[in-house]
Amino acid sequence: MYSGEPGSGAGRGGGGGGSIREAGGAFGKMEAGREEEYFYRKQKEQLESLKGHLGKEINFHEDQIKRHEDAIRRHKEQMADIEKKN
Repeated sequence: MYSGEPGSGAGRGGGGGGSIREAGGAFGKMEAGREEEYFYRKQKEQLESLKGHLGKEINFHEDQIKRHEDAIRRHKEQMADIEKKN
């Protein structure tokens, strides 16, 4: 863990995140806030993308289930027809 706030300067918990962050002060804190906002938005975009992808996967598998159920029904009908003929 660090002992200071993000962006409060190198060696005081701000780390070496570039010259502005190393200098600390208001600009360092502002830059740290921008970085946090960027990663928050990036994570939100990734989650939305994942949800969209999973939704497509669910639809695909539901369609596959319907096709398989239809095939099973047709095969059962064919078996019943064969049994009637014997």
